[in-house]
Amino acid sequence: MRGSGPREYAEALDLLAGRPLVVLTGAGLSTDSGIPDYRGPGSPNRDRTPMNVAEFRSGPAAQQRYWARSHLGWTRMGHAEPNAGHRALARIDPDLLITQNVDGLHERAGTRRVVALHGRISDVICLSCAAVTPRTRLQARMAEANPGYANRHADLVARPDGDVDLDDTATFVVPGCESCDGPLKPDVVFFGENVPAARVAHCYEAVESLAANDGAMLVAGSSLTVMSGLRFVRRAAEHDVPIVIVNRGETRGDPLATYKVDAGCSELLSDLADLRA
Repeated sequence: MRGSGPREYAEALDLLAGRPLVVLTGAGLSTDSGIPDYRGPGSPNRDRTPMNVAEFRSGPAAQQRYWARSHLGWTRMGHAEPNAGHRALARIDPDLLITQNVDGLHERAGTRRVVALHGRISDVICLSCAAVTPRTRLQARMAEANPGYANRHADLVARPDGDVDLDDTATFVVPGCESCDGPLKPDVVFFGENVPAARVAHCYEAVESLAANDGAMLVAGSSLTVMSGLRFVRRAAEHDVPIVIVNRGETRGDPLATYKVDAGCSELLSDLADLRA
């Protein structure tokens, strides 16, 4: 791995400028949109693990706790807009963009080929009948069932997975599925759940195709702490695909990187978009 001084920064851009690209993004890309990350330097979320799927499925009390917090977090996250990094990636137009984020900002910025590895928080699925409905509709139903709840907790800040830190959840009313009144879950991959196999296979195929086409892999804003994203970096390394990582702080993929740029994402991505224009 080469360092991230001015010369290495320029060399990393040069490596990426004319090649097919697969890009993997994480929470660090959305910090400039006002959505905090998990593991960036100084992040208050570094030691926090979100609710896992077993806890969520354990019954109404856990689901009430989750939805009360998520209702408030969505209210804050729903106002987030794509930042310069998202817009630059839309201009770069990679062969595939794999995002670990659930905020939907890549799609809103206009990127065409996106795999939302962990799903999108904008959809809700029923655990009984599997009906999928828009999150905006559930938000309206929760607001109607819990008048004044959001105003009473207006000072809370959204966390990366779209919830807030709140213990006062016992009175929150959680609406059921509109079709069968079953329990609702955001259509995202919780901790303890597996990413759908077909989704993973599609990403592996895109990474492996880089080897035959003189391509490169770019990781932007991910610490690669969880295997969900790290596996694609490992697959790229196994196929001798050059890897550039831009992230504030260390990542688990650093030993595999051709270049590691210790910086925010928006500047490098904007420079890369200009080079590829």
